[in-house]
Amino acid sequence: MTGRTAGNSTKRSLLYEVTGVIEAPVDQVAELLLTVRPGPIGPRNLWLLDGSHQAVLSGGPERFTAHFGAHTMTVERGGDFVAMQGGWWYRGEYFVTPHPQGTRLVHRVLNVAQRGRWSVPLANRFFIGFGAKLRKNIHDLLGRIGDQLGCAARLE
Repeated sequence: MTGRTAGNSTKRSLLYEVTGVIEAPVDQVAELLLTVRPGPIGPRNLWLLDGSHQAVLSGGPERFTAHFGAHTMTVERGGDFVAMQGGWWYRGEYFVTPHPQGTRLVHRVLNVAQRGRWSVPLANRFFIGFGAKLRKNIHDLLGRIGDQLGCAARLE
C-alpha cells in the first residue's frame, strides 16, 4: 500500500494515513463502501457520505461529479478504492484490501493544491488539528461499518 494513490497523476502529496480492520470479507466491505453510481447519495450509493451530504452524483462509470450548493466534488471509483476530491486542496482516498482477519481499510488524505501547497500542511497541523479529527472520524466510520455489517471493526 505504501506510496500508492488512486486516480490521475495530478501533483499530490500525502498528509495523513489512517488504517483499520473490519472483520468481514473484502467483497462484502467493498460492496458497502465502493458502490458508486449516478443518482442520489444514500444507503446504496456512496455509503461513505450517507447522511452527511445531500447531493446527486452524475457521470460514471469511474468518474462522477456531485454538487453541494456552491461546492463541487469529484468522485473516482476503481477496483479497490473510492476517492473524493473537492475544495482547493483536499483529496480523500479509501482503499479496501485483504487482511488476515477480514478487510483492511486504508484512508489517505492528500494535498492536491495547485498553488499555495506549502500552506496546507501548516494550516491542517497547527490551526485546525486535522490529524486528530481525522483519526476520530475514521474510528466513527469503522463503528458505522461494523454496525452495518454486524462485525467487529477497529483502528489499526
